[in-house]
Amino acid sequence: MTTTTQNAQNPSLSSGGEAPMELDEVQYLARTILEAVGTVIDGKAGAISTALTVMLAEGHLLIEDVPGVGKTQLARALAKAVDASVSRIQFTPDLLPSDITGVSIFDRQANAFEFKPGPVFANIVIGDEINRASPKTQSALLESLEERQVTVDGFSHPLPDPFLVVATQNPVEMEGTYSLPEAQRDRFMARISLGYPDAASELRMLSQRETASPLDALRPLVTLAQLRRMIAAVRRVYAARTVERYTVDIVQATRVHPDLRLGASPRATLQLMRAAKAWAALNGRRFVIPDDVDALSGPVLGHRLILAGRSGAGAVSAAYDIVEQVVRTTPVPLDEPAV
Repeated sequence: MTTTTQNAQNPSLSSGGEAPMELDEVQYLARTILEAVGTVIDGKAGAISTALTVMLAEGHLLIEDVPGVGKTQLARALAKAVDASVSRIQFTPDLLPSDITGVSIFDRQANAFEFKPGPVFANIVIGDEINRASPKTQSALLESLEERQVTVDGFSHPLPDPFLVVATQNPVEMEGTYSLPEAQRDRFMARISLGYPDAASELRMLSQRETASPLDALRPLVTLAQLRRMIAAVRRVYAARTVERYTVDIVQATRVHPDLRLGASPRATLQLMRAAKAWAALNGRRFVIPDDVDALSGPVLGHRLILAGRSGAGAVSAAYDIVEQVVRTTPVPLDEPAV
């Protein structure tokens, strides 16, 4: 790679004191990650691209599907591709909030309480089967997801930067699951579903995993410093006022839709725009176009909507259908974005 040479030509510095990364390098590193994760999760390029988009947009990802389709494998593969601190939390009905956030323990020698950080103190946190824990335990993540800090015994402890939660969950109809509260779902930037692999992908899986798992061969491809610079480059992607207005129009349309009891929040508007910027960067553009917003509207908005008088798997599918309808019927701005 030519990182040093490219950055030496740019005298401006990012917030971390390093020269900002050019978009062509962002694309190169992103493509490397996508290809590597694709060796673990075969035939799901769209889901992997969305997952990487969420990481670069500084969001959190919710992967929902039936057991055995690779939810945890995708989360682990994405984490292994980055040379950062990673922790895994297996959510169970007896898990306590302090098992996630940490606990203050009295030190007799110092005659004071000492905070022992929990597994949430990592750059990438894998929350496996998050909806198998009680609502009380699930709520322990609310502050972490939004404010990127943990408050224990009146003291706030900042989480590492960057901080990404990749949570998996089974459909709510399955035995032993709890529904995630609306406030917690709203803190996840995007929700994706993997679905079953096609026959060709499943056949390749049988031959590739006869002796070993591709996950074991996956090595870090991006350093933590490079990831920070990729995130900084995404922040600098330009969004014209017309595209911002288009994003707001889509979100506001969900709030007045007759089939919805609860539309998308202002947080959803912010996260949709941040995700669109990351999507544009992955496609090598320095500006956002309406197609970027359209591509992410389903994953970013669908899980936040609550239908009037419906629940369950049918409601989830109907919510995504409503997002597609809103996108189709919202006028696209005609002005070209300025660079």
